[in-house]
Amino acid sequence: MPRRGAPPEVNAGSMADIAFLLLIFFLVTTTIETDAGLDRMLPPIEPPDTDVIIRQKNIFTVNINKNGQLLVEEQLMDLKDLREAAIAFLDNGADGSCAYCKGRRDESSSDNPTKAIISLKNDRETRYGTYITVQNELVGAYNDLRNREAQRLFGRDFTDMEAQYLNPETPSGIRDDLKEKVAKIQELFPQKLSEAETSSSTN
Repeated sequence: MPRRGAPPEVNAGSMADIAFLLLIFFLVTTTIETDAGLDRMLPPIEPPDTDVIIRQKNIFTVNINKNGQLLVEEQLMDLKDLREAAIAFLDNGADGSCAYCKGRRDESSSDNPTKAIISLKNDRETRYGTYITVQNELVGAYNDLRNREAQRLFGRDFTDMEAQYLNPETPSGIRDDLKEKVAKIQELFPQKLSEAETSSSTN
């Protein structure tokens, strides 16, 4: 029998159950942020049987220094002008074999979109945001040209077709049709974006 005037006792028998329920609650309701990756295709493991000779004029060089400045084809360039310059390079068609190219056919620039390569190189101290922004502009150049050709051939943007094709909820019949169309546009302007090894600079 408890003594008169003593404080009431707290029943702690269910504290473990309460703690367990709280743990489950926080595990279920907590969201964990995940980093988004970059959509890039890695080169094949085995090298090709024959050596491929790449002419220098078919390589569009883009360098980013640690201060975020762009050196495009050894010339300083503003970021706002990068996409237009990349489009002009990819769409040049100097050798005359590209019937759908609308470029200047400059003999000092790329021969054909299938031969054109964009080489991106950055400094080890380059800001990640700057690097991603430059990449987006280069990929945007490919998408602009692909959208142009997709509109000409199929009456809709390539980016819309690709998104619908990659959507797992798209019916298989529609995906089969989109697969051929997406592959056709990708053949016209293959995305050859080469990322060179980073370097350290003293600039």
